[in-house]
Amino acid sequence: MDFLRLKDRKIIIFGVANRKSVAFHIARTLQEAGAQLLFSVLGDEAEKAVTKYFPGCPVYQCDVSDEEQLRNLAATAGTAHQPIYGLVHSIAFANYSAGIQPFHLTRKKDFLRAMEISCFSFIQLAGLFQPHMDADGAMVTISISTTRMAAESYGYMAPIKAALDSSICFLAKSLSGKSRIRVNGVGAALLKTSSSAGIPGYIEPYLFAEKATLRKAALKTEEVADVAAFLLSPRAGGINAQTVVVDAGMATNFFDREIVAKAVRED
Repeated sequence: MDFLRLKDRKIIIFGVANRKSVAFHIARTLQEAGAQLLFSVLGDEAEKAVTKYFPGCPVYQCDVSDEEQLRNLAATAGTAHQPIYGLVHSIAFANYSAGIQPFHLTRKKDFLRAMEISCFSFIQLAGLFQPHMDADGAMVTISISTTRMAAESYGYMAPIKAALDSSICFLAKSLSGKSRIRVNGVGAALLKTSSSAGIPGYIEPYLFAEKATLRKAALKTEEVADVAAFLLSPRAGGINAQTVVVDAGMATNFFDREIVAKAVRED
């Protein structure tokens, strides 16, 4: 049964880098649902990965920080494949080359660069692809489960994800003037991806998050992907301007008996 009702619908996916990418798993779920996929990637290696795992699917290279490339992509891919039903934005960038730094010492150029790629690119893509999309289509971006927890290892990216979450609401309202396109996000807890591996000091918070979930097991990238696919689908037609948190119950488990007992004993 075609539960998601995505068969033969065209969906463009931004952000596949390798098999560990959230975007890769979203693509797999959508492919299983019968969607027609097209991809925008950064660089030759990512294009090779997509071509290998999704043979026959159109692949375009685009640096989302380059406005000319974005406009060319929308003009070429958008025109060639319209109407596009769905758009997946799974792109983030942060410069952690200097290691973990106190938030108040964040460098302006690093913050603005991360904002441009991780947040503003979604706003630009929405504007450029809306004319090429199905009037009842959907856009989904990947955010984080909370921007109110000051994780030192994540640094300035949490405020940027907060801006992304706010942008979801504003885009949903803005696009409603010309279409019925829905805009939502998936707020994912800590995941084991290639991009997360580049965050200094990530492994210990990841292992802690695994213990902090209600099931005492880590969140799977596939679980985040499944929610993203659902939000793209007509089955989620009543969900708009939302960030759906996917954290295996971690946010409710602050006073977990086992974690509290261990912390108190260590003191």
